[in-house]
Amino acid sequence: MLKPSLISIVDDDEPFRDSMRRLLRSLGYSVAVFPSAGEFLASTKLAATACLVADVHMPTVTGIDLYKQLIENGHAIPTILITAYPDEGVQARMLDLGVRCYLSKPLEEAHLIKCLRSVFERGKQP
Repeated sequence: MLKPSLISIVDDDEPFRDSMRRLLRSLGYSVAVFPSAGEFLASTKLAATACLVADVHMPTVTGIDLYKQLIENGHAIPTILITAYPDEGVQARMLDLGVRCYLSKPLEEAHLIKCLRSVFERGKQP
């Protein structure tokens, strides 16, 4: 069953974006991918995005900066941050700021699915 919710993936690593797109589509989600925060912010998909999956370490605008910018501009999109360089201090700060999940690469599919369920189940609550 196709889930109508759009998940946008922002990551500068093309093979990772492609694998995430395939995985999320196999789970029934609509997916849009972007190689940079700037391309995501300039896209027509921003308003339709129900969940954002963003890499922490990207050139120019990091996933952390993207999340903060979205909040400042009134786009409180549920966000999952991913990183190849996990840092417990950064994780704690980002979760305190409202990021839904902070996951390490390589991603464990079960953890990602759990995070997505959390995002979309919260979205159904009044």
